[in-house]
Amino acid sequence: MLTGPIFTREARTAPRSARHFVLRAGYVLALFVLLYTAEKALVGLTGDLSAAGRARFGALAFQLLSMVQLTLCLFFALLFAAGNVAQEKDRRTLILLLMTDLRSSELVLGKLSASLLGVAVLIACGAPVFFLLRLSGGVSVAQILWSLALCAAASVAAGTWGSLCAFWREKTFQSLALGVLGLVGWLGVTEALVQIGGTGSTVGRWGAALNPFRALAGLMNPAATPIEGVADVTGPAAVSALGPVAALTLLSAVLAGVTIWRLRAWNPTRNVHIPATEPTAGPSTAASADPAAVGEAAVDSGAAAVRKRAERPVWSNPVLWREIRTRAYGRKAILIKLAFVALCVGAAFALPAAGEEGVGAAATLTGLGLLGLILVNAQAVTALTTERDGNTLELLLATDLSAREFTLGKLAGVLFNAKEVLLAPLIPAAVLLWQGTLGAEGFVYLVLGYAVLAVFCSALGLHAAAGHSSSRRAIAHSLGTVFFLSLGLAVFWLLLIEARSNFFLQFQSFLLFIGFGSVLLLISFNWSQPSNALSAAAFVLPFMTFYAITAYLLNEPLGCLLAVGAAYGFAAAAMLVPAVSEFGVTLGGGKE
Repeated sequence: MLTGPIFTREARTAPRSARHFVLRAGYVLALFVLLYTAEKALVGLTGDLSAAGRARFGALAFQLLSMVQLTLCLFFALLFAAGNVAQEKDRRTLILLLMTDLRSSELVLGKLSASLLGVAVLIACGAPVFFLLRLSGGVSVAQILWSLALCAAASVAAGTWGSLCAFWREKTFQSLALGVLGLVGWLGVTEALVQIGGTGSTVGRWGAALNPFRALAGLMNPAATPIEGVADVTGPAAVSALGPVAALTLLSAVLAGVTIWRLRAWNPTRNVHIPATEPTAGPSTAASADPAAVGEAAVDSGAAAVRKRAERPVWSNPVLWREIRTRAYGRKAILIKLAFVALCVGAAFALPAAGEEGVGAAATLTGLGLLGLILVNAQAVTALTTERDGNTLELLLATDLSAREFTLGKLAGVLFNAKEVLLAPLIPAAVLLWQGTLGAEGFVYLVLGYAVLAVFCSALGLHAAAGHSSSRRAIAHSLGTVFFLSLGLAVFWLLLIEARSNFFLQFQSFLLFIGFGSVLLLISFNWSQPSNALSAAAFVLPFMTFYAITAYLLNEPLGCLLAVGAAYGFAAAAMLVPAVSEFGVTLGGGKE
C-alpha cells in the first residue's frame, strides 16, 4: 500500500476500542438532535406544513448541517493530524521511525491517512442523515453527494497542513497554533482574493475554489451561480463542486509533496546542545601541559560556570520560574503570537467596513476572541502533556513540590506565556471604544467576561491533560470541548435569532438542545476525575449560557456578564480546587 504499515496498523486497531463506536453513534445522535431543534425552531411544534414549507425546511436544514459538518471536519482533521505527529516528537519516537526502512512518503502519508481515518468515518456515518433530508424536499441528491465530497477534500487539505506544521515545528504548541492560524489565514486570504478580484476574474475564481465555505454556499444555492460564458440567459441550475474539490486536492498534493521533500531535513531537530566541558587541545598538547596548570584552569572554568548559573536564581516556585523564565514552548513561539497580533491589528483596520449596525464588528470580535481562547487552551493542555511525554512529570511529582505550587505555577505560566494572545483581541475592541461604537461600560464588561473565559479555558486544558495518559487524547479532548462549546453557541445563537418572533412556542426544542449539551459536558468534565462540583458545573453552564445570550439580545450587558462569570467561573473553580489540594495527574506511557 502507498500509505505503508502505519495506516494498516491504525485501521486494524481503531475498531477494537469502544471509543470508536461511541463517537460514531454520538455524532449521528448529535446530528439528529440538531435536526430536531432546527425543525421546531423553524417550523414550529405543530408540524402542519404544506409540501412547499417542508421543502423550505429541508433546504435550510441541509444548509445548517452542511456548514456544521464542514466546520467539524476542518477543525478535527487539522487537530488529529498535527497532534498525531507532535506526540511522536514529544515521546522521541519519531527518530525511531526515521531510522527504519520506511520511505518518507510512507511515513508522511501513513501518518496523515491514519489521522484522517476518524474524520472519514464521521463523514460516512453522517451521510444517511443528509439523505433523509431528501424526503422533505428542497435538496437534491447531487447537492448531498458534492457536499460530502467537498467535506472530504477540505479535510484532506486541512489534515495535510496540520501534518506539515507538526513535522516542521519542534513543539506541540507551535504545531497546533501555527496550524490553526494557518487555517484561519487561508480562509481569510481566499476570501480577500474573491473580494478584490471579483468572481469573474481568474484570481477570484481560484480564491472561491480554494475556500470550502464559499464553495459550499454555491452548492446550497446553485440558482444564484451564473452560467459561465452566458450572459442574461436563464437555464437549469448546475449543481457541481468539481472545481473546488479538484483545487483542494491539488493543494493537498502540494502540501504533502513539500512535507515529504523536507521531512528528513526538518527532523531530527537540532535542539540538543552539548556543552564543551573538556579542553579543546589535542592529545599531544594535553600530554605536554603542566598538570597543575590544567587543574587550575579546570577549577577556574568550573567556578565561572557556577557564577554564570548563579546569575539566574530559581524562584521559590521552580515550576513558575521554568514557565516564565525559560523557553519551555520553543524559540519560535513568539513569532506565532506576533502573527496573531498582526491578524488582530488588520481586523481592527477593517472594522469600519465590517458591516452595518455593528453586526460585522460583533462577528469580528467574537471570531478573534474564540480563536484566542482556542490558542490559550492549546497552550494549557500542552504545558502538561509535554512534561509527561518528556518523562519529566514523574520527576516533578517526586520532588517536594506541593500540588498547589505545581498547579498554580502551571496556570500562571500559561496565562503569562499567552499574554499576547489574550491582549490581541482587545485591540479591535479598543478601536471600537475610540470610535464610540462601543461604550466604556460595554468595554469593561467585555474585558471582564473575556478574562473569565480565558481562565476557564486554561483550567480546562490542565484538567484534560491531567486526566489522560495519552497526550493525543488529552489534546483532542480539551480542544474538542472548547470547539464544541463555540460551535454549539454559534448554532444556538442562529436558531434563537430565527425563532425570537415566537420564542415561547419553540422553547421546548431549545430545552432538548441545552440538555444534550449538558450531557456532553458531564461526560467531558467527569471523564477521568468525577466530582459533584463538576457535575453541577456541567448542568448549570448550558442554562446560564442560554440566559447570557437572551440577556445580550435584550440589551442587558450586566446580566450577560454575571451569567458568564457565574457559570464559567464556577466551572473553572470546580476543576482547579481539587488540583491544588492534591495531585490527580494520570501517569503512564500514554499507550493507545
